[in-house]
Amino acid sequence: MIAEQPLQRFLDDLASADPTPGGGSAAAVMGAMAAALVSMVCRLTIGRKDYEEVQPQMQRILEEAETLRQRLTAMIAQDVQAFDTLMAAYKLPRASEAEKLARTDAIQQALKQATDVPLECAEACAQVVGLALRAAPIGNRAVISDAGVASEAARAALRSAALNVHINAPSIRDAAFVASRRERLERTLASCAIASDKAYETVLGRLG
Repeated sequence: MIAEQPLQRFLDDLASADPTPGGGSAAAVMGAMAAALVSMVCRLTIGRKDYEEVQPQMQRILEEAETLRQRLTAMIAQDVQAFDTLMAAYKLPRASEAEKLARTDAIQQALKQATDVPLECAEACAQVVGLALRAAPIGNRAVISDAGVASEAARAALRSAALNVHINAPSIRDAAFVASRRERLERTLASCAIASDKAYETVLGRLG
């Protein structure tokens, strides 16, 4: 599995002439890293002196961050699988009319999958931003900069995933599908921009 590879191998694969792993997998990695940073802030707050009152909140944030970290980690391979499925559909035979129709249908279904995977990644990353925002005002001040890094990394991951939605959407013939996905994406981008800016300012304020 890609997620179990050494970091150097993943980076080498990313830098290679192979199209996978690509930007979608990179976005999922960034999102998973952001969730991991939120978890770290939580773990360095829970059980620490002067932070007893916020431990229930930090425990909930930790649980949600770990769930998202697992989701985003799984999306690294899901992005590769979606791309490979699309490439396989493009290679289907088209000698007869029946083959052409089957190929077109397979391509359209694969394009939808290749759109939904990064969209779900973007939405998960927005949730990570939300967790960073919740942790920023109450987390251990000694590591609060990491909550800011988590927010910024998750926002970058979201915007990166969004580009993978945009590259596939124009080729999809189902107008209702495209409209619904674009609406979800724009709503996610807008909410994330507000939350990440607030998290950044909150962290800066606590850093003095």
